[in-house]
Amino acid sequence: MDTNVYSNTGGQQSKATPIGAAAKFAANGKNIPKKDLGLIAMASGRAYVAQVALGAKDTQTIQAFREAESYNGPSIIIAYAHCIAHGYDLSDGLEHQKMAVETGLWPLYRYDPRRREEGLNPLQLDSKAPSRPIAEFMDIENRFRMVQKQNPERYEELVKAAQAEVDYRRSLYEYMAGEANKTE
Repeated sequence: MDTNVYSNTGGQQSKATPIGAAAKFAANGKNIPKKDLGLIAMASGRAYVAQVALGAKDTQTIQAFREAESYNGPSIIIAYAHCIAHGYDLSDGLEHQKMAVETGLWPLYRYDPRRREEGLNPLQLDSKAPSRPIAEFMDIENRFRMVQKQNPERYEELVKAAQAEVDYRRSLYEYMAGEANKTE
C-alpha cells in the first residue's frame, strides 16, 4: 500500500516523495522526481510487478492479484492508498485514486516475465495517457497546497516539473511496452 506520504520517516522528505510535496522538515516542496519502485523491481526481469489503484480500475487490480498469485517467483503489487494526511474527505478516496491515474501521477501497469516466453512484451500499460493536468491533483492535497500558500511562484515551478515528470514517465512506459508509436 502506497500513500505517497511516507509518514514513517518522521516528517522527513524521502526519495519516494513526489515532486512538489511538502513534509514536516521539508516545507518548501520537493523539487526532484520520486524513485520508481516498479521500475526498480522490473529491472531484475524476474519479478512480477504491478501498479494498481482499486478506485481507478477494479478489474485491473483483481487481474494483477490473480497473475501475481499464479507467478512462480517474486511478485510485487504497488497499490495506491488514500490517506488522512492528504487532507481531503476520505469518503472521496476512490475518486481521488481515479484522479491520480487520470493525471498520470499513478500509471496502472502489469509486468509479467512469463509473457516474454510467449513472444510478448512483459509490460502492459493498463491506464490511458493522462487526460487531466497534474495540477488538478496537486490542488486537492494539503502537502502540495502548503507549498502553494507559502510560495506561489515556487509552487508553479514545481507543478510544471511534476507535469514534465508525468509526461516523461508515460513516454518511458509506452516505449518499454512497445506502444510508443501506437495510437489509442
